[in-house]
Amino acid sequence: MDNSDLFVCIDHVGLAVPDLDEAIKFHTEVMGWRELHREKNEEQGVEEAMIGTGDQGPENAQIQLLAPLNESSTIAKFIGKNGPGMQQLAYRVRDLDQVMETLKERGVRLLYPEPRRGTADSRINFCHPKDTGGVLLELVEPNKNAAH
Repeated sequence: MDNSDLFVCIDHVGLAVPDLDEAIKFHTEVMGWRELHREKNEEQGVEEAMIGTGDQGPENAQIQLLAPLNESSTIAKFIGKNGPGMQQLAYRVRDLDQVMETLKERGVRLLYPEPRRGTADSRINFCHPKDTGGVLLELVEPNKNAAH
């Protein structure tokens, strides 16, 4: 891979769900995925789970299930407006600060002026959907010491 590329790969696809336990049950018992990681992110207002296959490591793309912790969370508002479903596409990056600066120079608005904490202490930011063809793009710099 060329180190001048902004993105490493697709990190995950985020699905907004009203009930995390029910979503995990469906995706594991019916679809055959496995729960790989689960946590609450109070700052983002979500309880989340990463699902994938048994052979899957943190280098592989995963599916993120996102359930709201309260009615004012972004995920609760998304479900209220759109119903459950695909909420975001996440691109993995090596250097979030550099990617943020490059995208800003290219006219892409970011939702946060500084990175926030994401899954497993990753560093994240989001590109404004109005600048990315209507898709909420998350930028993820994984924590170097985390499983994902």
